[in-house]
Amino acid sequence: MKLFAQNRHIVQRLGFIAITIMALVTVLPIIGTVAFILMKGGSAISLEFLSGFPHDGMRTGGILPAIIGTLYLTLGTALFSVPLGIAAAIYLSEYARDNQLTRLIRLAIINLAGIPSVVYGLFGLGLFVLFLKFGTSILAASLTLSIMTLPVIISTSEEALRAVPQAFRTVSISLGATRWQTISRIILKEALPGILTGIILGLERAAGETAPILFTGAAFFLPQLPHSPFDATMALPYHLFVISTQVPEMPIQIQYGTALVLLVFVLTMNVIATVIRSRARAKRQW
Repeated sequence: MKLFAQNRHIVQRLGFIAITIMALVTVLPIIGTVAFILMKGGSAISLEFLSGFPHDGMRTGGILPAIIGTLYLTLGTALFSVPLGIAAAIYLSEYARDNQLTRLIRLAIINLAGIPSVVYGLFGLGLFVLFLKFGTSILAASLTLSIMTLPVIISTSEEALRAVPQAFRTVSISLGATRWQTISRIILKEALPGILTGIILGLERAAGETAPILFTGAAFFLPQLPHSPFDATMALPYHLFVISTQVPEMPIQIQYGTALVLLVFVLTMNVIATVIRSRARAKRQW
């Protein structure tokens, strides 16, 4: 018995060491990448870089149009994908029967999440730019990004809703509340942390994608900011691609500075979501 306990302790220690090593192998490259981008691009960050327009063939100046364009595209994507994604998740979790059609819909959503982004770009080009005649615009790009992010938002939101204990629904309905009152006032509130996770994952992917906006809304260079949803826009991912591959003799610090701004943009979204999610979890009753 004593030998068995010692062996179990050794196995436990080895397992802990293995998990620690795997965590370090995962985390250290990420930290190294962020540190490398910060070291290479930190010198480019200045007020002029963040608030100016590019000039001299994009070799000097700032990236304000790309920052504003990325913000517009992210907000446009959220406007279309978040309400529709949460509504679809509510239907699948709370209203849809568990039959072959529902299982087929869930399978289609999972498969859509794995489609390459360039395919979404071609789809958006054919549907929104050419067929619906939105042209190369913020609207066409936002709709394309919304379709791309919907599977992630639907899947994570449905799982968050289904994770809420059934007792909440039973007690609420037994007290006289309707099903919709139960969902809107109790279930959604309790599932908010998981729903926020799905939303941020989807929007982060949308903010960092190049291929979909390349076909539907991104411009190589614009001398002014967009004035309507039907205008094209610059965006940080596409701008980074352009200055890294299409502009000769491009200063390396400008490239890494643009990458650093995009990284900060995404991390800021993460921080905001984390704060909201933490507060929601603190108020959760289970």
